[in-house]
Amino acid sequence: MSQKQGLCSYFKDNIIRRWNEDAFTDYGGATLRCHDVARKIEKLHIMYENCGIRPGDKIALCGRNSSHWGVAFFSILTYGAVAVPILHEFKSEQIHNIINHSGSLLLFLSDNMLKSVDLKEIPGVQGIIQFSDFSLIESRSEQLTYAREHLNELYGKKYPKYFRPEHVHYHHDKPEELAVINYTSGTTGYSKGVMIPYRAITGNLEFCIRVIGPKLAKGSHMLNMLPLAHMYGLLVELIFAFCNGCHVYFLTRVPSPSTLAQAFKDVRPAIIIAVPLIIEKMVRTKVFPKIQTNVMRLLLNMPVVSRKVKHKIYEQVMEAFGGKIYEVIVGGAPFNQEVESFLRSIGFPISVGYGVTECAPLISFSDYMDNLPGSCGQPVDGMEVKIVRANPDDESGEILARGQNVMLGYYKDEEATAQAIDSEGWYHTGDLGTMIPDGHIFIRGRLKSMLLASNGQNVYPEEIEDKLGGMPLVADCLVVQRGEKFVALVYPDAEAMKSMSFNDNDVKKVMDQNMKHLNHVLPAYSRVSAIELREEPFEKTPKKSIKRFLYS
Repeated sequence: MSQKQGLCSYFKDNIIRRWNEDAFTDYGGATLRCHDVARKIEKLHIMYENCGIRPGDKIALCGRNSSHWGVAFFSILTYGAVAVPILHEFKSEQIHNIINHSGSLLLFLSDNMLKSVDLKEIPGVQGIIQFSDFSLIESRSEQLTYAREHLNELYGKKYPKYFRPEHVHYHHDKPEELAVINYTSGTTGYSKGVMIPYRAITGNLEFCIRVIGPKLAKGSHMLNMLPLAHMYGLLVELIFAFCNGCHVYFLTRVPSPSTLAQAFKDVRPAIIIAVPLIIEKMVRTKVFPKIQTNVMRLLLNMPVVSRKVKHKIYEQVMEAFGGKIYEVIVGGAPFNQEVESFLRSIGFPISVGYGVTECAPLISFSDYMDNLPGSCGQPVDGMEVKIVRANPDDESGEILARGQNVMLGYYKDEEATAQAIDSEGWYHTGDLGTMIPDGHIFIRGRLKSMLLASNGQNVYPEEIEDKLGGMPLVADCLVVQRGEKFVALVYPDAEAMKSMSFNDNDVKKVMDQNMKHLNHVLPAYSRVSAIELREEPFEKTPKKSIKRFLYS
């Protein structure tokens, strides 16, 4: 599929078109209009130029989401440099390794991350710039120090009268040119630098503009709550939102259910992009307690009034998410089928997409009106998908994707690149799934996490975890194999235990019942032999997926 224009021209066109309109707001803080964003980008460009940064050089960003995170990111790409986003949840050693491996020359850092970075451990970095006001925290370069100290003077010389839309000129990006190196943080334990070209980001953007864009009114609000250092949040909540003319609110804090409930009420977003855990927690804490009473169950089973009751529940759920949403899009991890079924049963606009960092990130998505229950949509524009079964008798196979969204490869790792992308250009996702004739994809699990029962049958732990995860007192769970037996590791719901004054013995009795109900709905070959309780939460990735490799 041919692209309409370069990515940087989308940034430029939106800035010029919306010059005096609101662009970014830190939730509870200041607002930047498009001309503010443009002016800050221009000043950063002047600083880059005067300290010797050249197109193609790497610049890292590490910190909580904020308006200035977005400004810094746009300044890097529109200058022609390469952005290296780093998750602020990473440990110091990981941050240092990514900066060194990528060869980043500058680092943008938020003030809460100062203790996580040691300049001695990143010898190639010329300087560290603080997100809050773009001041210099550290500098090893006289050019950089001079450029920052005299930035207003340099800006004044370049624009002695004013800075207007006609002065906005950005890098002319080429499709195969490297734009971003995004370091994965999946469940395998090893971060690889995914080289994302401009064509991949532009392909994702143009699909979102075509499919989602027309559903959003001019100036619609979007709440950015996913990490911008992750491609899902970066592409949809920042790049698409900005280029589609949305007003982006950055949460700037941990997205707890109570914080999100208030933010949804205040921001009233037109669309919500989330990982499943966020939606599941909102529904379980804010909705299920109201509808799982005996009276409500009775009303829902009465055909005469059930439609009215469901509509009332629908209105309450809509209001919990701000009251103005067109759609909630879930992706990044498996979505609990109990929660999805409930939301669909009341007519709530929920849709599930599928993607990976290596595809920047979209592989498949369908609008909620076109999506099927349990599916993650159809292949997006410019992408092909096929299922390859290791055995013709297997129900599912590995999902392979090919097209404009696929990465260039892994940075400085030709071996890993060759393993991921075959000679015909197919990216091997490592995910297992099925696909029906109309293209709808259904995920079964990860190829690496698939277990083998004693009778030779394939067992997908994610399917067992989905059922167990919806049972009483289960906050998180993971199924592992020990010999020929399957064991469920469970971290219990501490808040629910406290509210019911349950002790350890009470919890054990509940888990015994959970296992009984679980095994009743599972085939004999995949039944769980025991539930083991954990005192500590599972370690997770920023997508809130459990780091399975730590517990296998």
